[in-house]
Amino acid sequence: MDNKKKYQDIFIKSLSIGDGKFSNELKYNEIPEWDSIGHMTLISGLEEGFGISMETDDIIDFSSFKKGEEILLKYNIKF
Repeated sequence: MDNKKKYQDIFIKSLSIGDGKFSNELKYNEIPEWDSIGHMTLISGLEEGFGISMETDDIIDFSSFKKGEEILLKYNIKF
């Protein structure tokens, strides 16, 4: 599985949303599932899925699906 698909799958699973609700344009607090608890579940899923440990500033800055891609590049996750 390529990293883009893995990233998308982690989003869908961590936020417990269906493929129909998923979009590359997703933003924090834009859907009820991506609240503060959903955010920490998502971060945990990403850290486990990609074998990384994110810095606090990156966790706070992780405000959208697209921003997440930029942040993950810092951890050598290529898309």
